[in-house]
Amino acid sequence: MPQYDATDRAILERLQHDGRIANVDLADAVSLSPSACLRRLRALEEQGIIAGYRAELDRARLGLELTVFVELKADRHSLETSTRIEQALTAIPGVVACHVVSGHSDFLVEVAVPTLAAYERLLLDRILAIPSVADARSTFAIRTVKSRGPLPLDHLAPRRDDR
Repeated sequence: MPQYDATDRAILERLQHDGRIANVDLADAVSLSPSACLRRLRALEEQGIIAGYRAELDRARLGLELTVFVELKADRHSLETSTRIEQALTAIPGVVACHVVSGHSDFLVEVAVPTLAAYERLLLDRILAIPSVADARSTFAIRTVKSRGPLPLDHLAPRRDDR
């Protein structure tokens, strides 16, 4: 794993809280000149540490009142089956996250839909129609306490000159 100094971590921390911060303000916040800050920012982007920038939308204000977590079981376990299910799930509008998991289920899928009727249609017409999906269990979110919080950065190995 690459090593990052305290300034790199400060840049990443700040960007997680405000992805639209102006470079001049970011530089000021991490005690760098704007040009030095921009160089570090570009390096973090080129390394793939910063995967992108996007707007976070309010689901409820968009009418997506229902969040459902769907546990899926595959009827057999193979790379081909898993790949086929993954591709089908990622193509379904309303599927906002999909994880391959261990335990009772094989996939954990997060769905955002406007109504229970919309979820029923999505489940019956799209998810259960995927070949090799053997079973689905739905858990409905009552309230979201935390979603997409900032990633922890304390585990990043410090560079020798940062200790």
